[in-house]
Formats: sequence, structure tokens, C-alpha cells
Amino acid sequence: MRASNAGDAAAYERLLTELTPALRAAARRGLNAAGLADTDAEDVVQETLLAIHLKRQTFDGNAPFGPWLAAIARHKMIDAWRRHGRRTKLPIDDFAEVLADGSAEPDLITADVSRHVESLPPSQRAAVRAIAIDGATIAEAAARLSMTSGAVRVALHRGLAGLARKFRTDTL
Repeated sequence: MRASNAGDAAAYERLLTELTPALRAAARRGLNAAGLADTDAEDVVQETLLAIHLKRQTFDGNAPFGPWLAAIARHKMIDAWRRHGRRTKLPIDDFAEVLADGSAEPDLITADVSRHVESLPPSQRAAVRAIAIDGATIAEAAARLSMTSGAVRVALHRGLAGLARKFRTDTL
């Protein structure tokens, strides 16, 4: 790399030619380790070689070449992994028996939340239901509950704080 940065085109060509098999093997290992097909290895190799070409002026001639090259190759491998994401493709038919159906009874958390909301004082329960469950605004809840906006805020705050205390004591 030092000679190629000094203007030796033949040295640069030799460098890239000698690096290619090692980069290809590393790309295949990296893709296989991530569960990806090694058919994308050539893309990773080409992107790495292009990055080396574009960033060759950033190489410090006094520093070792290996770590600089490894950093570029690692970043290009990470880019390839990101392009593919962490997708696992499994046929859903294999899991039809174990997947929950849509008619299942409410889960325990929903039942637990409902039980705790019911235990709140009436004004707090109404404010929590209107705002946190039904999605009403403070003004809408105030009109619906015949309360002032400030009273709704206080009831909501106290109701949510009460629910938090109940959940903390139930889970400890």
C-alpha cells in the first residue's frame, strides 16, 4: 500500500489482486456465520475493494496495513448484514398448531389491569378509562365526566399513581 500510495500503479494492482482471495474467503465466512448465503460474497469483496480505492489516501504509511484493511472489510460486512437484516424464513404452516388463535380469552395482563382499574375510586377510574383506555383528550374527558380539566388531570394522575403502586406490590 505504501508503494501504491507513492504512485506505483503496478504495486497497487498487485495489492488488490493478492487481497481479493483473502477478502472473498473472509466475506464467505462472515456471511455464513450470519446465516446468509455466500452468494453475496462477491458484492462484499467488490465494495471492500472500492472502499480501499476510494480511501487509500487515508492510510497512514507509518501504521500497519492489516488493521486498516480489517476495519474497512468489517464495515462492508456489517453493511451486508444490515441489508439482509435478521430475517428468518420459516413456513407458518409448521407452527399452526402452536400459534394462538384470534378467539383466545384475554391474557392475564389485560385481566390484571382491568381488575386494578376497577379497584380505583370512581373519579380516578373514570378519568383513567376515558383518557388512558378510550383515548379521549383532557377536554373531552372533562366534558364527558362533568369535571373541570384540572380535576380530570388530578384524578388521572392519582389513578395512574395508584395503579403503579398496585402493580409494584403485586409483582414483588
